[in-house]
Amino acid sequence: MQTIDLKVLLEAGAHFGHKTNKWHPSASKFIYKAVGDIHIIDLVKTKQHLETARDFIYQQVSQGKEVLFVGTKRQAGAIIKQEAESVSAPYINSRWIGGFITNWQEVKKNVEKMNQIEKDLKDSTKMAKYTKLERVLMDRERGKLESVYGGVRKLEKTPDILFVIDVRKESTATAEARHNGLKVVGVVDTNTDSAKVDYVIPANDDAVGSISYIIKAIAEAYKEGKEVLEKNLEKEAKELQSKKMAEQEKKAQAEKEQKVSKEAKE
Repeated sequence: MQTIDLKVLLEAGAHFGHKTNKWHPSASKFIYKAVGDIHIIDLVKTKQHLETARDFIYQQVSQGKEVLFVGTKRQAGAIIKQEAESVSAPYINSRWIGGFITNWQEVKKNVEKMNQIEKDLKDSTKMAKYTKLERVLMDRERGKLESVYGGVRKLEKTPDILFVIDVRKESTATAEARHNGLKVVGVVDTNTDSAKVDYVIPANDDAVGSISYIIKAIAEAYKEGKEVLEKNLEKEAKELQSKKMAEQEKKAQAEKEQKVSKEAKE
């Protein structure tokens, strides 16, 4: 993984917090100083916490855990989509789906419905049975479902970890995750309660440059963790196959010896 660069964080504007009259007391440990009426975030701590969060994501993903990328604010949506898709990670970038974790079975039904409609629309034989209006209505429904569930179409179970941009905005997602025992990795600005996050990344959560740099760092950790997981699974599969073949050979040898012994007695 690439080294987290203080200079790049500075150029990205990751150090700019909110106005001093909007700060949250829990952010005091991340604030370097106030310049005028703006709090400045200590980028040394941003770097340290980002590295810790990145290592956590890497370790968890390499062990088979799943991470859901969440960023629905205007500045983050497109970046979340781009970076998550680049590493085949699930994401939500339009609006948080209420009950996504607590009512997963209903969410899963909608995802399956979306996938089925997409499959049907590609089936020319099946589509021939519908009128033009019916096909238009089906495609419209697909579009509505995709705008909400498109980023989680391949998610087969509830995620184990949430990576969140702007914990304050995504308070519902964060609360739902913590209530259900999921770990939360989140970008926390000076106006946010950091106590609601397991792995805090103190940084500007409004500037596109800041958001982009952090998302890319986490996405890279996710990708490398997946690569390790796939290699380990491949190794385990080969070892299992070798063990199975050895057992079959051993059984065949035992049967052969038994047959020879029986013939000798006769």
